Amino acid sequence: MSPKNNPLKLNKLQLRTLTLAQVMARDPGMARPDETTGEVALLQLPHGHGDHLHVGEFTVSARDASGLSNPAVWTALARKGLSHSNNPGAVVTITAAGMAYDTGLGHHFMAPSDH
Repeated sequence: MSPKNNPLKLNKLQLRTLTLAQVMARDPGMARPDETTGEVALLQLPHGHGDHLHVGEFTVSARDASGLSNPAVWTALARKGLSHSNNPGAVVTITAAGMAYDTGLGHHFMAPSDH
């Protein structure tokens, strides 16, 4: 039996936001990993310009990234054990469970940047 898709029942905005956070967590310029816990502290969130923003090597539609600035999304992700905000110097920390969560969305709304 295959594992259930989206077992925590994240909504679309939460899934998109977690996907972007996972991408940012893999960018050494945006994140600080903790090898002991598996958590990754996000040091900054990208700023949009025009109708898009850059997340690592990707260009993301500003509409798809709207959850990054939505406190309710981060509260929901924290409640489900996927993030927390009690890491000094970090905007938010993605837990090991958050890093491992398969959102199934990574390839749907990101494209390599052309600038």
